[in-house]
Amino acid sequence: MTMEHFRYIMEIVGTGIDGIGVFIIIGGALVATARLVLHRVQNTGNYYSLYRQDVGRAILLGLEFLIAGDIIRTVVVAPTIQNVLSLGLIVLIRTFLSLSLQLEIEGKLPWRREVPH
Repeated sequence: MTMEHFRYIMEIVGTGIDGIGVFIIIGGALVATARLVLHRVQNTGNYYSLYRQDVGRAILLGLEFLIAGDIIRTVVVAPTIQNVLSLGLIVLIRTFLSLSLQLEIEGKLPWRREVPH
């Protein structure tokens, strides 16, 4: 297997992982919307808050896959300094989004654990 062939395969793998991330976000939003409708019809709980949490979780998981796809394509396929710097900026922005969503969903940062009483 030549290096060009390997890079081509990794480009396909990275794009596939990106596709999985997008599918997770869209699928999660659809499932969250279905749950919202169900909760509203049954008039149970704080359905708006639950909806936001469900959509936020779908976005968080999807972002993880999108970052993985970017890393694979940048490091394996085209490891130029400009691409690596672009990847660093993308990862930084997506990490900020992930932390913001995590804080919004759970009301605490990921490294803050609850102390059992």
